[in-house]
Amino acid sequence: MPAPLVMLPGMMCDARLFAAQTNALSSMRTLVHVPLTRGRTMTELAESVLLETPPEFALLGLSMGGIVAMEVMRLAPERVTRLALLDTNPLAETPETATLREPQIVAARAGRLEEVMRDEMKPRYLAPGPKQSYVLDQVMVMARALGPDVFVRQSRALQKRIDQTEPLKKITVPTLVLCGEHDTLCDVRRHEFMRSLIPGASLEVVAGAGHLPVMERPEATNGALERWLTDTLLLK
Repeated sequence: MPAPLVMLPGMMCDARLFAAQTNALSSMRTLVHVPLTRGRTMTELAESVLLETPPEFALLGLSMGGIVAMEVMRLAPERVTRLALLDTNPLAETPETATLREPQIVAARAGRLEEVMRDEMKPRYLAPGPKQSYVLDQVMVMARALGPDVFVRQSRALQKRIDQTEPLKKITVPTLVLCGEHDTLCDVRRHEFMRSLIPGASLEVVAGAGHLPVMERPEATNGALERWLTDTLLLK
């Protein structure tokens, strides 16, 4: 029996982010969705993942979920049998970006969370096309459900995150690095850099997708994930 697949969503998203992957992959693995709501630092979030998961598991993280996944690998690499990092960033927060989060935090606390998400964040990160409005609406549904307190905690965790480039060099499990070709938040060059750090990692760039290929181009994303899960280098 292959190890379960643990799935970590992006900022202000929940398991609904991976609806298409849940439908496609549930026949291949037991799927475990872990919300990123219990912690104010990446280490606390990673520790909550480790508390809620089996002794061994395959691990997939998108965006902030990918950052948490890298921290899980740093803390407990022996627990992870294979790794997928989607549309994410191994670098520490820059002082400029950390500063830009402060007015977003103030606005979210003042009851303007949806304004922050809709006007300042997600639209810039999605590929152009007819699905953009639908994907953005679905992200808003998830963000409203999680609420401003989660937004503030996640923002603080992102501000404090550490550089993961050195830990990436120590990864030894089959690893997929994947991103949308139009992702402006975590661009293709960033993922090429990550692939170069991780021994044996493969890179997939999803055409016609931005920061959320799992929703924007689910068929292509699912194909890449299926290939990663059936990698014969490791059967776990």
